[in-house]
Formats: sequence, C-alpha cells, structure tokens
Amino acid sequence: MLFAATLAMAASPLALGTASAAEPVKIGLAVANLQADFFNQIKQSVEKNAKDMGVTVITVDAKGDGATQVSQIQDLVNQKIQALIYIPAGAAAAAIPVKTAKAAGIPVVAVDRNPTDAPGDTFIATNSVVAAKALGDYACKDSGGKGVLAIIQGQIGTTPEQDRDKGFKEAMTNCPGIKEVTREASKMWMKDEGFNIAQNMLQRDPTINIFFGRADALALGAAQAVKAAGVDHKVYVFGFDGDLAGLKAVKDGTLDATMTQRTQFMGKLALQSALDLVAGKKVPAEQLQDAALTTKDNVDGYIANHP
Repeated sequence: MLFAATLAMAASPLALGTASAAEPVKIGLAVANLQADFFNQIKQSVEKNAKDMGVTVITVDAKGDGATQVSQIQDLVNQKIQALIYIPAGAAAAAIPVKTAKAAGIPVVAVDRNPTDAPGDTFIATNSVVAAKALGDYACKDSGGKGVLAIIQGQIGTTPEQDRDKGFKEAMTNCPGIKEVTREASKMWMKDEGFNIAQNMLQRDPTINIFFGRADALALGAAQAVKAAGVDHKVYVFGFDGDLAGLKAVKDGTLDATMTQRTQFMGKLALQSALDLVAGKKVPAEQLQDAALTTKDNVDGYIANHP
C-alpha cells in the first residue's frame, strides 16, 4: 500500500525542524467534537502514534463550537506548536484558524473538512463522493429500486455534507424508482437530532420507507424514530462513518448498511503529514481515502479490527 510505505519511511521526529534531540516536535490537534466517535478514533490514532514516535501532541476539543475553536487554536499558536492537525468545528469560521496558523509560519493538516477559502497544506479525508455513490447504489439495490426517501443532512457547508450529497444524488439519478420527499439539516451530526428530525418527517409523511443519515449517529436517531412511530412497513436506514455504534447497529439489523471510514489510518497519516511538513517535505494537497460498504455480511471484520 502506497501510504503504508510512506509512513514506514518517516524521519526521526526528534530531529525535525528546529527541535533538538531533547525537544520533541510539538503538534497541535484541534478536534471538532469529541462526543463523536469518528473524531475520537482519529484523536486516539494520532495520540497513540505520536507516543510511539516520541512526538508531543496537545489536543483541544471545540465541542462543536467554531468560536471556541478559533480561541483554542490561537492558544496552540501561542504555545509554539510546529504543525496543526485541524478538524474544523463548522463551516462559518473554518478559515480563521488556518490563517492564524499560517501567519505564524505553522503548517496545517486539514482532516475531514477543508475550508474552501483557506485550505490546509494537505487535506486528508474519505473520498465521500465515491463512497456516498456506492452507498446509494446499494440502497437502490437493497430496497428493490423503489421507495420514498428522506435525508437527514449533516452541517450545511461542510466538506463531508457537500460531498456525500453529491455522491448519493449521482446514485439516485440511476434509481428513478426512489423519490426524495424531504431533507433537513442537523447542526451537530448527533443522534438526538436524527431522532427529532426523523420523527417530524414521519409525522408529515408516514409513507417514508428509506432514511439516509449522513452520519451513523443521525441514522441511529432515525432508526429510533422509526421504532417509536410503530410504522407498519419495512423502513431501510443507511448511515455513514463506520462508528462502533453504527457497526453494531448494522450487525443487529438496526441499520441496513454504512460506509466504514479508515479513521485509524487517517489519524496516523495526519500525524506523518504534519511531521513531513515540519521537515520541509512536499506533501500532496489532497490525500483521499477509500471507505468500505459495510453490511451484515462483512461487519464483523470491521468491529474486530477498525481500519
């Protein structure tokens, strides 16, 4: 695997940049919201690999608030970090931390979300357009190509929401028997939002028989709303992320499928990219990863060993 080979050739982090052998490289990790398992997995991967490599990581959690994150990243800059791994908390103020870091000469590795007007030096994410199309193709097949579709969106304006919308729409153009009747955006990609949105959708249109939650948490909320509504027909529920809760829900039949993202690998790659940038090495502008369509047939492997 290309990236595995790249990671294997890492330079000693203790010798990078201006750091001496007694001064480990200091990396800032700004996470959008650690309540989300997806972000937690990336954090755990970054911190584990940093410990193995002798790198210092300072982690901050914005808890979904963009203004908080702007302040946190200014603090990281003041603490003389040498690179920033950045998962934006939202779209509105996403560019400010990148501009702040770059003004201080600090390279930025953007993960999952990339500010359009101030992109990171490299962007690491799932190729969500391709992945969402694969999920949409499966949803068409699994539902028999006919249905009434409701979509619970993620945060409007964020990279994953835009790309998942694009890919799923592409799949639906080849599945004319499925008709989208409603969509609504969440603010935080959380389960309680998915429940409330889906509940309202079902009250307005009880014929809905397909939900696509743009994240597993949203899909799990939708599945809970379906159960609470006591509908008398099969309702297909599809998620996206491959969170542990989502994978377990696929196994027990609560979700019909999800897309498992390579969170552990993305965390490792983000750290290595940060170290490469500190060392003055060239890093690709985009490093997009595949996701795996996950159903009952293959979910056990992802529960046992998350990629």
